[in-house]
Amino acid sequence: MFNLGLNFLQKIKSYIFPFYRNRDLKFIFERLQGGIPADKVVARFVGGCVRKHLSNGKIDDIDIATILTTDQIKEKFKDTNFKVIDTGIKHGTVTILFNKFKVELTTLRKDIQTDGRHAKVEFTDDWKQDSERRDFTINAIYLDINGKIFDPQMGTLDLKNHNIKFIGDPQRRIEEDYLRIIRFIRFKIMYDSKVEPSTSDIIKQNLDGIKKISKERILIELLKILDLENFLRINQDSNLKEIFSMIFPEFLYLNRLERLKKVYNNTELNRDILLGTLLIDEKDNYEYFIHKYKASNKMKETLEKLKKNLLILKSNKDFFEKDLIKNVYLNGKNHLIALNLLYYSMNSKVKIIDFSKIYNKILKTKVPLFPINGEFLKKKGMKEGQFLGNVLKTLEIEWMNNNFKISNERIEEIIKKNLN
Repeated sequence: MFNLGLNFLQKIKSYIFPFYRNRDLKFIFERLQGGIPADKVVARFVGGCVRKHLSNGKIDDIDIATILTTDQIKEKFKDTNFKVIDTGIKHGTVTILFNKFKVELTTLRKDIQTDGRHAKVEFTDDWKQDSERRDFTINAIYLDINGKIFDPQMGTLDLKNHNIKFIGDPQRRIEEDYLRIIRFIRFKIMYDSKVEPSTSDIIKQNLDGIKKISKERILIELLKILDLENFLRINQDSNLKEIFSMIFPEFLYLNRLERLKKVYNNTELNRDILLGTLLIDEKDNYEYFIHKYKASNKMKETLEKLKKNLLILKSNKDFFEKDLIKNVYLNGKNHLIALNLLYYSMNSKVKIIDFSKIYNKILKTKVPLFPINGEFLKKKGMKEGQFLGNVLKTLEIEWMNNNFKISNERIEEIIKKNLN
């Protein structure tokens, strides 16, 4: 219905086989409706699945709104193969599991009291009331199992026009949950929509409220932004860029994205490349980010490795030349591609042609396979344990430093020396 750049075949498939025709979803709706007159609407799809369906996007999560309480939902599915688990009983939410299938069901509700992080809710059977407590008009579009739309906030028109609007009073919506500011940025980037000055002013006045939000929730939302195919467009809207920079002052190098645009397809970028590009310098900027947002060990290790190899690259002109095979073996191609991009983005003296040559070299490099393993050493009389691991590492270093070659005689010599 709305074109967001997906190919023609995907659109046709979405039109002929819409998600709501799924057999398991039909069963869920039949169960929910059971014993209730057919003219009373018991359940509708809502949120991201509807928005993505209407914009021909890939649907990841299914959310269903219902007039039923969580106890009533559990009763409906107690004699089925569908497992119902509590995921947010206080807010009327349960999750239905069946094989790899997952659906979240939430009772219609209205917010009675909010503090910028959490809400005290009251359940209702009024669909319009439920829509009024949601964040944006494009997330308050409902769809029944037959594909009929219920749109009390005129979200379909805003979706068609790529207009991201708070429902009702923006000030009130933001005060209910300050994370909505970051979600607003995500949807603005996703739909390539400009930030109106009036909305921008309201957001800036409420930025302090983000301090109330847990760092974990903020990081999750940030990573969703970095995963957007068109994240590189963030610099095109000065208001959007300013707000993003005010929320994430650690991202000192948004201007580097302009260099990335020249050499990389948006869809090929990943969060490791973007985090490295936006954070890493010769100081400790990325370390502060990791500490502030309590990032995972994996993210920490990735950024540490990029920083370490960036410093080596700057002092070793052979890093991408004579030492390339060795560095591919030690670090992997994806890491070196990210490093090449980082170095290019922060160094205006590096030409596109030079970047491309290195990029192609990395892709074409064949990674050698270390020919010795623990089983081989055990057959030579070594016992499993740290000692065996140390010998294996010694052999690997010797093999690597000798242009990935090692003679049988040298292997036997090293083994014999360590056995004695």
